[in-house]
Parts: sequence; structure tokens; C-alpha cells
Amino acid sequence: MKRTIPGLRNSGESHWQSYFERTYPLECKRILQENWKAPDCQTWIDKIEMELASEDYSELILIGHSIGCIAIVKWFEKYQHIIKGALLVAPSDSENKQYPNYITGFSPIPLKELPFKTIVVASTNDHVSSFDRSKLFASQWGSELITLQNAGHIEDQSGYTNWDYGWELVKKIEAI
Repeated sequence: MKRTIPGLRNSGESHWQSYFERTYPLECKRILQENWKAPDCQTWIDKIEMELASEDYSELILIGHSIGCIAIVKWFEKYQHIIKGALLVAPSDSENKQYPNYITGFSPIPLKELPFKTIVVASTNDHVSSFDRSKLFASQWGSELITLQNAGHIEDQSGYTNWDYGWELVKKIEAI
């Protein structure tokens, strides 16, 4: 099973995560949060834990975007479930001094190697996280780094809607 974990304000209908869910409805489902406008890390990771309780972790692939990526890493830090892998797209830098203060509890960002396959997809001009920070996350988490040139925050407003390459990356994790 594959589960999407969107970021701030959820992922709209034209977002690539929604495309994955529509295109592969038997394989890919969203974890819904109660408050998309003011994410609280503890609430989010507890909801992730509750939603995944009946999953076979050895077959589970999490697909995060933005602060959803940090939620995945924080969820692992707390619950220590070893999953098949995770695709972490445009991870937010919640430690940045300009980061919105209504997004709470996502700092510090864990910087330990993850014991499962991860791929970080980062843009060279993401306004939410500098490319250097994304490279640091990938290095510290033991992730493969995929660099997209000038891809913004890798969301629908940046043109990432029917993102088949993203699904290819999910399948790459699945093939391990």
C-alpha cells in the first residue's frame, strides 16, 4: 500500500498527490489531517500512526510533500516503524527563521539515517527550502537525491499535476 501525506492546506485536485490517488485508487490513499491550515506535528504524527495501524509496514510506501515529509521523519522518530520506503518531495525547512509560526512542533528536524529506502526530490529554486538544506536532509537521511531544475515547490502551481515521473520513483522504491 502507498499512502500520501500532503503538506500545508492539503493537496488540491490538480496536485500530483491527488493525481496518484485518482490514477491508482486501489494502491494509493491519502492520510487526512484534521487541521490543514495550522499543522501541529504531534497531532499529525499521531494521526499518521492511527491511520497506519492496520498496515503491513514491510510493504508500506509513504509519499510526502512539503511539511508532510517532515511529518514522516518525525513519525518514524517517535514510533520507529520500519517501512518499505518513502518518497519525500520538496521537504520543508521548518527550522528556517522565516518559517510560518502557525506550523508548530516540526523542529528540530531529525537528521539521522533512516533504516528504509528514501528518495528526496528537491528543486533548485524551492521557496520553502533552499536546495542546500534539501541536499543536507537527503545526505543525513541516507536518501537518494533527485534534483529538479527550477521546479519551484514541486506542486501544481509549479506545473506538477499529472506527474508520471514521480510515480516512477514510487515504483523504484517498491521494486526494492
